[in-house]
Amino acid sequence: MGSDTTSITSRAVDRLSRWWFAPAPAERLAGLRILVGTFACVYLATRFGELIATAQTPIGNFEAVGIVRFALPAWLAIVLAVATLVLMIAFTFGVAYRVVAPLAAASLLWTLTYRNAWGQVFHTENLLVMHVIALACTPAADAWAWRATPIERPAGYGWAVKLIAAITVATYVVAGVAKLRIAGLAWLHGEQLRDQIAIDNLRKALLGDPTSVLAVPLLDHPGLFVTFAAGTLIVELGAPLALVHRRIGQVWAFAAWGFHVGVLALMSILFPYAITGFAYASLFPIERPLGKFATRLAALRRRNVRASTAG
Repeated sequence: MGSDTTSITSRAVDRLSRWWFAPAPAERLAGLRILVGTFACVYLATRFGELIATAQTPIGNFEAVGIVRFALPAWLAIVLAVATLVLMIAFTFGVAYRVVAPLAAASLLWTLTYRNAWGQVFHTENLLVMHVIALACTPAADAWAWRATPIERPAGYGWAVKLIAAITVATYVVAGVAKLRIAGLAWLHGEQLRDQIAIDNLRKALLGDPTSVLAVPLLDHPGLFVTFAAGTLIVELGAPLALVHRRIGQVWAFAAWGFHVGVLALMSILFPYAITGFAYASLFPIERPLGKFATRLAALRRRNVRASTAG
């Protein structure tokens, strides 16, 4: 009996190891670095005015959250916000990655958490930050990076891509489990989801914020929310299936994206990282379109060089 159990365990570990370390090109991981880093840079740049305003907010509005336990002088908070953007640009290009990537991840975590310490906590940023932290722990600059040097890595790159995908999946599972812990199977009745959407839109209307055009007419049809509630749990609790097979993962990614479109349509809550599709990039062979783009860009550069030389 003991030997049989050991054999079964050994085979299970072997299968898990082969699945986790299944090969993937270095360009796929590098593509994730570029896509995630680009999104983070744009996200920081478009919210830079808000980050500066937050740094100058009266100290009475500060409330410790996450890793942020104390307020900083305004000038220092602004300097750190600027440094975060600079580090994330270097992260995206893969500059001195072993040093820059951890610093960029830590500074992004601090900067976005610091903003949350002065007002509403935005959980829409959590997955982005976790992806940057994970990428900072992987060899994501072995290709398509500033002065990249090809390295033969025994562990390969597949595990790093799966790590990013697993983090994505885990965030949805946690959300699904939270719904069941709060409401249990009663969530499937749709009433709690309907009430949540109604209260959220009422609050927005009272505060003068944009409300959903679709929410009010749909609230008159309670039966629809049974479908919506079930669909939500299927997407969230079914997320681990995305790791089983590439095609299943891609179908799930589109379903998850549709879920966020629904949240935006009914509650006017935007998850920019998910809506833009960057959150699901690890489930697709992104090195193919990025490689074609890089090839065309290099060809265009060579033509421009030849044209300027001939001129």
